[in-house]
Amino acid sequence: MTAPGPAAPPPHPATPGPGGSPPPAAPGVPAPPGAAGTFDPPGATGMPTPTGDPGVPAPPPGPGVAPPFAAPPTEGGRKRLWLGLGVGALALVICCGGGGAAAVGLVVSNVQAIEEQGQAVTDDYYRALVDKQYGRAYEKLCDDARRRESRGEFTRRVAEEPAVASYRVGDVDPQTLTVPVDVTFSGGGRGTQQVTLAADQQTGGMEVCGVS
Repeated sequence: MTAPGPAAPPPHPATPGPGGSPPPAAPGVPAPPGAAGTFDPPGATGMPTPTGDPGVPAPPPGPGVAPPFAAPPTEGGRKRLWLGLGVGALALVICCGGGGAAAVGLVVSNVQAIEEQGQAVTDDYYRALVDKQYGRAYEKLCDDARRRESRGEFTRRVAEEPAVASYRVGDVDPQTLTVPVDVTFSGGGRGTQQVTLAADQQTGGMEVCGVS
């Protein structure tokens, strides 16, 4: 059996590169480990590479490392939103309820004012008739009544009618602005007269605008 001879030399001996660095590897021939211009992937040089183990958690980040952004707390934001909406709705209900009560109170006050003013002006009118102060009674009439009858005409007409000896003013109807008056005349006769009221366009107070 013949012993193997020495290995055959390469057909083209490698020529050292500039500065004595090893020459670049030929195409198709792997470069030696650590050669210049090469990148050794992990594990290629015999160093162990960390392998991911599903059962082992990843190590925590070191100090000073923070995630790119933090997710906003949605649960607390929803609670604050619903709390704000609830407070706003409650305030709206309170405001609306208060406004309704104020409107009702205003209507009641207006009705009471009409009743009080209507009774007062009617009482003043008939008091002037009882006292035969016809000019003072004329002052209680509304503008329309004064246009229909002058002061002199009113005075002559009332003086010729049966004199009023006493009277009693009833309740004012705020819908029709009328008030009944029970009258007793000087001759002993009795009757019920209905006074029509009207609001003064300048002062807003009640005035006598007709008697029937």
